[in-house]
Amino acid sequence: MKVEALNIHPLKSGRAIPVESASVRLDGLAGDRRFMIVEPDGRCITQRELQMLARVEATPVGESLHLEMEGRQLFASFEPEDRLDVTIWDTPVNAAVADEAVNEALSDWFARPVKLVHMDAAAHRAEGEEWAGKPVPVRFADGFPVLVTTTGSLADLNRTLVAKGQEPVGMDRFRTNILVTCEEPWQEDFWQTIQIGGVTFDLVKPCARCIMTTQDQMTGERIGGNPIQGLAEKRMSADRRVPGVLFGWNAVPRAEGDIRLGDAVEVKATRAERWPLKVRA
Repeated sequence: MKVEALNIHPLKSGRAIPVESASVRLDGLAGDRRFMIVEPDGRCITQRELQMLARVEATPVGESLHLEMEGRQLFASFEPEDRLDVTIWDTPVNAAVADEAVNEALSDWFARPVKLVHMDAAAHRAEGEEWAGKPVPVRFADGFPVLVTTTGSLADLNRTLVAKGQEPVGMDRFRTNILVTCEEPWQEDFWQTIQIGGVTFDLVKPCARCIMTTQDQMTGERIGGNPIQGLAEKRMSADRRVPGVLFGWNAVPRAEGDIRLGDAVEVKATRAERWPLKVRA
């Protein structure tokens, strides 16, 4: 097995950036989900309610961010003393906030009041104690530093979609960080620990999927195959702690280092049993 693709998402819910190599930190891949669009009161905004975010290309430039959407461009910088208390899924974070000119321009882009925030060195967030054994540092990802998926599982999902008369979907629908070449579908359910380029990752919790997987990741439109319907065939969680349909695993880096495309992926520890799934009648 090897690393087939690496992606970072500098702006939460913005477009993915494929990379050939990535620096792994304890809080995720360098450059991943360091910026976020929020309501004026600090509540996070994602593609779930603002589908246009899929059209935004965000490129980090040091501690600043270049944004582009449909020909419009912005450059956002952040002063460490300008801060806003924000919430991401009920977790508070004190983040740096862009200046009013940037926020007004973004509000015009999206036709609603918004602000842009940055998880800089002074911002802190830790999650996942129940699953990781202790709280782990996380940026603006939903709950864990890294998401791991496999080619075989996507292929199996697409076979299900085609059998239902729907179009196959790309891996971009699942906003993964590390895509692993693995022909056997759903083998990641058994992986407890993997190693890539000398960096160890614990796969701690399966990822429940939401309506964002039904959205085209270039336009934000809900078109094409519906992964939720396909996953409901055989990937419905039977464990109430993680309800819904499952695709991919949330992972926690246990060390820092560099990984790159083509790196071997070695399974260092396995689970005896697959995550419990409902059997469809």
